[in-house]
Amino acid sequence: MKLFQSFLLVLATVASTACAQQQQPASALKPAPLPKNTQGLAVATFAGGCFWSVQETFREVRGVRETLAGYAGGKAQNPTYEEVAGQETGHAESVQVYYDPKQVSYQQLLDVFFLGAHNPTELNYQGPDHGPEYRSVAFYRTPQEKQQIEAEIKKVNASHHYGSAPVVTQVVPMQKFWPAEGYHQGFYRENPNQGYIANVSRPKVEKFRKAFPNLLKADVAAR
Repeated sequence: MKLFQSFLLVLATVASTACAQQQQPASALKPAPLPKNTQGLAVATFAGGCFWSVQETFREVRGVRETLAGYAGGKAQNPTYEEVAGQETGHAESVQVYYDPKQVSYQQLLDVFFLGAHNPTELNYQGPDHGPEYRSVAFYRTPQEKQQIEAEIKKVNASHHYGSAPVVTQVVPMQKFWPAEGYHQGFYRENPNQGYIANVSRPKVEKFRKAFPNLLKADVAAR
């Protein structure tokens, strides 16, 4: 009986910390606007589980000017969080990164994505979040980016960084990115004590900081 009660407690804890929609005012449920001033910036898009921690990870990388949580890799137009979470659209929770290539390279962003932002060996899940909307995807915009992604995957597999588990990240051409609802943007910083952030997202971000101290923005490194 005690073992069964402990099992129920674990299930309740996981449920309370899932990456899920929160109660929000109507204004916060509108999609966030795309950045207006992106002159001189390059763009990269990644999916690696719940976008709250992935967005914060890239937000802390030097040379990254803007980040947007959103949806990519599906076919439906104007997807909502509920539709994506309900697996109705084919999209993955994604993060679009606007960066200064003079300060950080695409290769360095790949290193962060594969070795710091998530676990690329987990198929259609990340930690407590299960489903294809949490799949690992590296979206490419040019043939060169595709080659770099494929080379990175080979490097990670050869290094056995994740033991014997192979990388299962999809390598997909970028088609359309849909910004997520406003309340998702910067959710990590706006809700530091929220259960999922404290128990799931924060350890991921702290792992990234420890692995890539040379890539941190000055204000993050000084904390």
